[in-house]
Amino acid sequence: MATTTAPVTSDVPEPFQPKSYVGFSTITNQIEHRLLKRGFQFNIMVVGHSGLGKTTLVNTLFASHLTESSGRKSADVPIEKTSEIKVTSHTLYEDNVKLNINCIDTPGFGDQVNNDRCWEPIIEYIKKQHSQYLRKELTAQRERYIKDTRVHAVLYFIQPNGHGLRPLDIAVLRRLCENANVIPIIAKADSLTMEEKAKFKKILQDEFAYHNFNIYPYDSEDLLEEEKNLNSEIRSLIPFAVVGSEKEITIDGKVVRGRRTRWGAINVEDVSQCEFVYLRDFLTRTHLQDLIETTAVVHYEAFRSKQLIALKEGTRTTSKSKADEK
Repeated sequence: MATTTAPVTSDVPEPFQPKSYVGFSTITNQIEHRLLKRGFQFNIMVVGHSGLGKTTLVNTLFASHLTESSGRKSADVPIEKTSEIKVTSHTLYEDNVKLNINCIDTPGFGDQVNNDRCWEPIIEYIKKQHSQYLRKELTAQRERYIKDTRVHAVLYFIQPNGHGLRPLDIAVLRRLCENANVIPIIAKADSLTMEEKAKFKKILQDEFAYHNFNIYPYDSEDLLEEEKNLNSEIRSLIPFAVVGSEKEITIDGKVVRGRRTRWGAINVEDVSQCEFVYLRDFLTRTHLQDLIETTAVVHYEAFRSKQLIALKEGTRTTSKSKADEK
């Protein structure tokens, strides 16, 4: 006996063009107006040994003197411990866009004689920010806009030793990549020749792949093809070999940011000398919003789900224990 199949109908109606101008297309302007009024929050953390130019690079990235160096000033001054995490906050304005920025410094990381588990204060800080945000989110009468102190980007500074990652780097990167968007950087790249730089970068890229580090940027199903291509280009550049400088010098009659050495002048914005421009464009011009969103959608959401599952299991265990007592 033949069977008939009912026609398949779609629940989603076909879109069509209104016959006259309605005005809802201005919603993007309305959103932009509100966002500009409220401003944006970006929290960036720097991790690495003292003397690698962490503070200088952050100041160079945002063309502003945001933080003071907290490393060793002289041989008589002891290096500060990793646990002394410092946060400096500033508000920057550019073309009517307000950016509230928190610079999180982890001074003296890995400088101690015994560096066993020296990463714990850093991971603890990142998780603490997630925890504080979750508590505010679960409050009955919560704020309309919860202040976001979650770490959106971690710049991990690698010593330009030319050999590869140290065991400490591997241990720290493994834990950082599980909790935040990590962007590795070869610090003070001017200490390497172009050949040494290329060789060192290849060694590090191979080690990242071998240890399966989940380094930012990530690809997702909703990305456009051009966005995937851009991410692929960026991954080919990571780790960025950079040089930072807040000083202005004159090279061939032009005033540029850089510094002079016994071997010549270094222009930090010259891509033939270092990859600072690529890093800056990546952080601020193409992926700033994605770093913020990824922190919320990927890292915070993973933390949130674990906490709520643990809370649910704890409540269930308590209720069962009380029932058994009765």
